[in-house]
Amino acid sequence: MSRVFGAALLGIDGAAVEVEVRISSQLPRMDIVGLADAAVRESASRVRAAIASAGLAFPDRRVTVNLAPAHLRKSDPSLDLPIAAAVLAASDQLPPEALGGIGLMGELALDGRLRPVRGALALCLALRDAGCRRVIVPVGNAGESAFAPEVEVFPAENLLAVLHHLGGESPLARAVSPVAASPATLGPDLSDVRGQSAAKRALEVACAGGHAVLLRGAPGCGKTMLARRLPGLLPPLDVGESLEVTRIHGAAGRLSEATPIVWERPFRAPHHTASPAGLLGGGSPPRPGEISLAHHGVLFLDELPEFDRRCLESLRQVLEDRRIVIARARVSCVFPAEFQLVAAANPCPCGWRGSGARDCRCDDAAVARYASRVSGPLLDRFDLQLELRSVPWSELDAPGAGPESPAVRARVAEARRRQAERGHRSYRTNAEIPDSLLDAAVDPTAEARALLGRAVERLGLSARAARRTLRVARTIADLAGELRTGAHAVAEALGYRDRLPPKA
Repeated sequence: MSRVFGAALLGIDGAAVEVEVRISSQLPRMDIVGLADAAVRESASRVRAAIASAGLAFPDRRVTVNLAPAHLRKSDPSLDLPIAAAVLAASDQLPPEALGGIGLMGELALDGRLRPVRGALALCLALRDAGCRRVIVPVGNAGESAFAPEVEVFPAENLLAVLHHLGGESPLARAVSPVAASPATLGPDLSDVRGQSAAKRALEVACAGGHAVLLRGAPGCGKTMLARRLPGLLPPLDVGESLEVTRIHGAAGRLSEATPIVWERPFRAPHHTASPAGLLGGGSPPRPGEISLAHHGVLFLDELPEFDRRCLESLRQVLEDRRIVIARARVSCVFPAEFQLVAAANPCPCGWRGSGARDCRCDDAAVARYASRVSGPLLDRFDLQLELRSVPWSELDAPGAGPESPAVRARVAEARRRQAERGHRSYRTNAEIPDSLLDAAVDPTAEARALLGRAVERLGLSARAARRTLRVARTIADLAGELRTGAHAVAEALGYRDRLPPKA
């Protein structure tokens, strides 16, 4: 009998799996127990062929493989390699003590090659927590796996190389943790957008405080251009954030051997035909959706009213909780969802209402139906709502002007530094300030309180809208380097609230 540790993927997290193999004097057969799915049960054929390709003999007796814990469903071919090693150790073709304190992962080809697996970083972290400080992985997972802290990673090309390493004949070279890449550019520059100075200022405020922003305007006024420049305004990912983002993208199978680590903030722009499962995540086994893939990055929803109503309403709870819980009969997964939301919408079905460039062909009933596709409670969660006008030709034909992305990024980073110092470990951005800490964090002046009170009464703002306005005002004060939130900051924040579509 022999034991070795492998790991299985559950959502975006790994779970250590103890692979036990017992060989008994009965008719030749291989049984895999422990709630194994088809992909794991089929590993019996792959393991048998890979062992034969390595020039070793598969036991001609009853082989029983147990995957513990038995209550956890296993659906990963990454258990091929630990099963093969445990079979060889149980049949005295590999020293059993060589498997102590080491974790294995990898899918076996019939000729013994090791194929890369999904979620290698999460699997390495799970093996580390189980006490395995050394992990053998496929070569294709070397860069991703080496990013796991406090783990020695040894990449191997095939089963025979693994056996030589475990037997002490030819040790594998240790993988080196990749170094953070410094991008040559920050992507599209904000100064490329002609005009729209008010919208550029609003994007700076949104990035500084992590606020959700809605851009509404006629086609061609610059909504998409502005949204695609938003990632370049955010501070770079730190090591901890990069580890989280890489773990999510690895679990979704979106990493490659050429780009094993995510160093830049993600930008996700799903089509408006996306399903709720595509946005939130799901499937069997559950995989992260577009929202979680935008974790620590930007989620851009273009043509917001065209999205399925269920998708839009699901955003309401996500924006409040900043996480997604996928509950199934046998499993429950939690996906992180801390992202910068930016959405774009036309003012009417034809898009030209109030633009002045073309006549709107929509009647009032059509405009009302179009606007009702986005519910009031969801609109209430957009901290900044902007009306973009068409840019005149005189500005379009002029050279690029306005702030450049590096300068805005520096101001955003400084504002976020102030927020992190003020929040300690309670929050990192003003959009995340808990209600219990809001008054102390915002610290508005008497004039600011009076101005907000008058606005709530005259505009009919909800309690949520009023408190979100305070968060935006605090961000404006942070950009200005002010200790208290003044009336001018509240006035600017109120200018970003409840902007209705223009009339024809």
